[in-house]
Amino acid sequence: MGKFYITTPIYYPSANLHIGHAYTTVAADALARFHRLRGDDTWFLTGTDEHGQKMEQAARAAGKEPLEFVDGIVAGIRELWRVLDITYDDFIRTTEPRHQKVIGDIFTRLWQKGDIYLGRYEGWYCTGCEAYYTETQAKDIGYHCPDHDKPLERVGEDAYFFRLSAYAGRLREHIERNPEFVQPPSRRQEMLSFIDQGLEDLCVSRSSFRWGIPVPFAPGHVVYVWIDALCNYISALGYPDGERYRRYWPADVHLVGKEILRFHTIIWPIILMALGEPLPRRVFGHGWLVLESGKMSKTRGNVVDPLVLVERYGLDAVRYFLLREIPFGADGYYSEEALVRRTNSDLANDLGNLVHRSLSMLKRFAGGRVPAPARREPVDDEIPALAGEVVESFASSMEDLQISTALAEVWRLVGRLNKYIDEAAPWALRRAGDERVNTVLYQMAEGIRLLSVLLKPVLVRSAPLMWESVGAPRPFTEVTWEDTRWGLLPPGSPVKVGEPLFPRRELGGALVTTPHAAGPEDKPGAGPAREAATARPAGQAEAGKVEQDRGIRVAEAGEGEEGLVSIDAFRRLDLRVARVTGAERVPGADRLLRLRIDLGGEEREIVAGIAEHYRPEEVVGRSVVVITNLQPARIRGIESRGMLLAAQEGGRLVLVTTDGDIPAGARVT
Repeated sequence: MGKFYITTPIYYPSANLHIGHAYTTVAADALARFHRLRGDDTWFLTGTDEHGQKMEQAARAAGKEPLEFVDGIVAGIRELWRVLDITYDDFIRTTEPRHQKVIGDIFTRLWQKGDIYLGRYEGWYCTGCEAYYTETQAKDIGYHCPDHDKPLERVGEDAYFFRLSAYAGRLREHIERNPEFVQPPSRRQEMLSFIDQGLEDLCVSRSSFRWGIPVPFAPGHVVYVWIDALCNYISALGYPDGERYRRYWPADVHLVGKEILRFHTIIWPIILMALGEPLPRRVFGHGWLVLESGKMSKTRGNVVDPLVLVERYGLDAVRYFLLREIPFGADGYYSEEALVRRTNSDLANDLGNLVHRSLSMLKRFAGGRVPAPARREPVDDEIPALAGEVVESFASSMEDLQISTALAEVWRLVGRLNKYIDEAAPWALRRAGDERVNTVLYQMAEGIRLLSVLLKPVLVRSAPLMWESVGAPRPFTEVTWEDTRWGLLPPGSPVKVGEPLFPRRELGGALVTTPHAAGPEDKPGAGPAREAATARPAGQAEAGKVEQDRGIRVAEAGEGEEGLVSIDAFRRLDLRVARVTGAERVPGADRLLRLRIDLGGEEREIVAGIAEHYRPEEVVGRSVVVITNLQPARIRGIESRGMLLAAQEGGRLVLVTTDGDIPAGARVT
């Protein structure tokens, strides 16, 4: 068992937090959960940075004392972390006595060492950033803060300074010798360049306002916010001689937004050097969630409330989107449409469909219990082998903080399991009396169990349900990394078929309530997504509005990068113009029509879920577009050989046809 100490920035509670803050904290939470799963002695710290001139001004504008003002916002932050199920071990507030005492001691110690001295500061200052700019820096940005969209102020006052410049060479050497210290690598050169431009001594006290930690030996001065805030990472552990400090320091990961990376990789390590303390092992500056209007900012008012998103789409959908959509470390565009696409494609179509159809077949084909494996074929051995690869690469990616890559690896197994079910066709094995059906059913159940373990750090609501659905023997709270080994699910375990884990959503959070075709007779509970791939595309919102920006996507999501299908894979789809020569309702099925189609000399039958939108006589004689090379499916005893294409918006469904007189059998390209 190793040690793992991870921190988020401590957030500035001048207003409610937005989805960008949630992005940082959910990522830190997933990493902390992963390391607990691995068996590491893990400590996860977050908190709030509550001092400074901006906070004093905001409180005054609200007619409150600063602490009273801050208390209300901090309560909202704690509530947000509760809703997002953030499993922090400690929440530090810079107004707490435990923190203030440590800051006073640190400031005094640096003063006594000669690393802090009294001088006078005159320079350009942004109240919103709580940061000074050199003349060159101020000139480069036109003496106007780009983040807070207001002019810099010229400030002059007596102040204490920290000898930052004295440690520049030592810090540069540390960064060069420890390439993992500044991450991702693209940020490392930025910090080296900043050092090479020359470090100026840092102003570390203010006397023009009072809302801060008093400098112990200088009445009228308060500690500058970056000394105050940065030292939270050790004050929370009981620096200098607390048991937790000895146990967890140095930090393994400081997780911060890239806009404050400079403070954490230059000012903070130099403070630690001056104190004679070890430096954190890694500081990771992730990118921004960017809107069409630009960088998300409380000051600009272009923020997205994560509480609203959780209410609309569910906790797991929001957590998964934040961690999967953007390669960790890069900027990424946020939109609610993108969240809906991820929810419907990855969670509903891929994972949710895999779980629901597997459980339904286990219930019907094996009496609701996981069967013991029997006869095997070579393809059956591919699944355990792939599972082992996925487990290894998932762990490696999480160790490297590449959370999006880790989830892509998990979805490689999800896609292969969906494809394996189609290839193995357990319904056909059962019909033929082939005992191999038990092998296939066992691997479906075991795949769900293993996926639940890998997804434990991310899908905090759904992963336990997956574990329980296949009758895994221990409580999910007792799951460890040992449970990622293949083949641990005992035969005879009872399965539980519930509602689909991830219902498909429309923009705004409404459930997709389009009509479904009946599932194939020997494939009960195939679920809406799988029915869309066998019986019909009609009625699938994600085939039109939801998936339109994502490109061609298949339910198995196994070909091409990130679930996208390559052009070669697309060419394997045989799309043809067909003429409907006959149509009739399927007895006992309100939504199904039985169609006879002419493919230019070849006749086929297709069962399509369009009866609520077209009467039989309305489709006879029409030219339609059909996918002709799908595996046949039996629906209500009828062999359906192909799939009609249709578009849907709201409750309206329209068959796809051609513009012009094209003969039956013509290829659609």
